[in-house]
Amino acid sequence: MKPHFVRTYRLFSILLLIVLPCAALSQQNSQAAPSHQGGFTIRTSVDLVVLRATVRDHKGAPVAGLGMEDFQVFEDKVPQQIESFSHEDVPVTVGLVIDNSGSMRSKRADVINAALAFARSSNPEDQVFVVNFNEHVLMGLPGNVQFTGDQKQLEMALSKNKADGLTALYDAVAVALEQLKKGKWDKKVLIVISDGGDNASSHTLAQILSMVNQSSAILYTMGIFDAEDDDRNPRVLKQLSRISGGESFFPESLDEILPICQEIAHDIRNQYTITYAPSNRKSDGTYRAIEVKARKTSSGGRLTVSTRAGYSAPLRPAPSSNAMSSQP
Repeated sequence: MKPHFVRTYRLFSILLLIVLPCAALSQQNSQAAPSHQGGFTIRTSVDLVVLRATVRDHKGAPVAGLGMEDFQVFEDKVPQQIESFSHEDVPVTVGLVIDNSGSMRSKRADVINAALAFARSSNPEDQVFVVNFNEHVLMGLPGNVQFTGDQKQLEMALSKNKADGLTALYDAVAVALEQLKKGKWDKKVLIVISDGGDNASSHTLAQILSMVNQSSAILYTMGIFDAEDDDRNPRVLKQLSRISGGESFFPESLDEILPICQEIAHDIRNQYTITYAPSNRKSDGTYRAIEVKARKTSSGGRLTVSTRAGYSAPLRPAPSSNAMSSQP
């Protein structure tokens, strides 16, 4: 063997001895290292459930100043260990889903003003988009703009369509849920303003409830209708908000719409974020019911916690028998 070849071979062998252990250590560290998101540590090897919780006292007023020790989390009535806790105003990706059907014609100006008031009360870093719907579902912002915080853009997005036609509420919620996925913020919210009726969607209510259940989005719904309105369906609006951990509102007059939107904006900015690793590790696709409790106030008053009603566990297929290796 020639001398220069021997030297090259020895050098290559030394490099392998150095590089391979370093690569293995790097891979090992990348699997074990925690990732930092939103101020708390999330272990990559554990599936976490993230809850956004609003706490109110017996008078309905929001309660601030609680700590992690003040909360209890139950999954299918089994106590869970809280992994992380936060109470801070974080940016949100939020969609305004606005009914533009014929039944909303007389209420349109009040709805637009209330939606703009919500945007003005939000975090300056929020990503906002608009979904307008009658029997058709249309994105309010220009095609080259996915999200905005600009008031003039939002006003144009809310007011460019006239109120007319039928109501495709379920299709509008489906489109809005897909748009939320494109947002960069972990916290995602939909504000749905409608009479709750649907007479034009290709989606069914069952499909939409399933989509909401699988999403991390919080839905706040506002039902605006007259007592004699044949299209009204408050039950649907209540279902959408309840399963997502949001709230539903039914103003008795148009004057109440604006303060309700301001209240929703305040709630979003003052929620508690709670995460936990489920003690039930099965990936069986079953539904898990969630309940969160908060300690009573020092005066003994009862606290009410609004959060997601539950979630569906991931479903991973069992290993195929054909994949099992046999002994020769």
